[in-house]
Amino acid sequence: MPVASTAPNVFEADLPTLSYGLTASPHDILDDALEAQARAPIAMGPLGPEILSYDLARDMLRDNRFRLPPGITLAAQGITSGPLYDKLANSLLGLDGPPHIRLRKLVFKAFTPRATAHLQDTIREVVNGLVDRVMDAGRCDVVTDIARPYPTPIMCALLGAPRADWHLFADWTEEVFKALNFQPDVNFDEAEIMKAWGELDAYVDDMVAARRGNLTEDLLSELIRAESDGDRLSIDELRMLVAGFLMAGTDTTRNQLAASVQVLCEHPDQWTKLRDEPELAMQAVEESMRHSPAASIVPRAASTDVEFGGYLFPAGTFVLVNTFAANRDPAIYRDADRFDISRDDLPPILTFGGGAHYCLGANLARRELAEALVVLTRRLPHVHRSGPAPWKSLLGMTGPTTLPIEFTSDQFVTADA
Repeated sequence: MPVASTAPNVFEADLPTLSYGLTASPHDILDDALEAQARAPIAMGPLGPEILSYDLARDMLRDNRFRLPPGITLAAQGITSGPLYDKLANSLLGLDGPPHIRLRKLVFKAFTPRATAHLQDTIREVVNGLVDRVMDAGRCDVVTDIARPYPTPIMCALLGAPRADWHLFADWTEEVFKALNFQPDVNFDEAEIMKAWGELDAYVDDMVAARRGNLTEDLLSELIRAESDGDRLSIDELRMLVAGFLMAGTDTTRNQLAASVQVLCEHPDQWTKLRDEPELAMQAVEESMRHSPAASIVPRAASTDVEFGGYLFPAGTFVLVNTFAANRDPAIYRDADRFDISRDDLPPILTFGGGAHYCLGANLARRELAEALVVLTRRLPHVHRSGPAPWKSLLGMTGPTTLPIEFTSDQFVTADA
């Protein structure tokens, strides 16, 4: 028989409290979160316990007793059944346990250097082309002019979709992602999402059929090749994975690129440092994702009664791992609020998650972000933010909704410089 826990119930432990609305941005809660963090590694937030310390956040993300609630973004908006809920709950993000382990094992084999090495030229071409469009104006909105259109061509090139069809993927991902990202002030049409998702699935079916007899060096071919102990991916799984990669690889990169550009703009010395020392690009990515992450909250639910961090979490307890606060933990980072791309005390950031659901595309995302930041700091030498840059709710994929900038220089740098 299980021994009864003597740990205090997390709901009865007189923990610090965090009070914020569903539309609050990470910056809205920062001061309160850090004040609570100084008092205890866990606080009681408006939706339940929030893990604030780096050590406990890292441990919970690795603890299989706490699982990602299936269809959480839809459930938050009152949708707990139906075809869209089923589709999301059976995605790679929605699965857990043996089914999830099996798919990760197969998919991991597809994320080889061979599958991504050919993307470097595409990445540079895309970001330089976006900068070319705004150079003469001397101003732009980073969100709409650069960050939003940036990742889709790269994801399409990764999968092997022809350039002529990239606009289709942009439209499909824009629609489908509404189901994957909780934004309290956004309503969506379930039928329209299912229509877009169905069109994407049909397109992927045609791509798979064409690849079966003519495998190439793209990610879709690698997924078809992927095998583990005689096991292979089914057409349903290929369909699901392609959609998942498009969603995860598009909106995260969009939002993080805008967030990273903003924090660099607001620290001109760091913008100049990266321009003069492009070899710091990967450190700039890590530091901007630590300081200003687009993914600030990771939901988890206790699968059973769990003793964790000295407290009892009853079965079903909904928990938020506040990686935004954890990445500012002064017990881990010296002068944690300081933004410094040459920082050399960086343990692994928690922005890509951890444990079984650690982001499969983390290395590709780093490469995309690093290349974009190098090009932007080199080609736009003197940049400042020219207007407000409000952020979306921290409860979903966050980042600035708009980021107006102006840039001037004595002589614009060309893409070939």
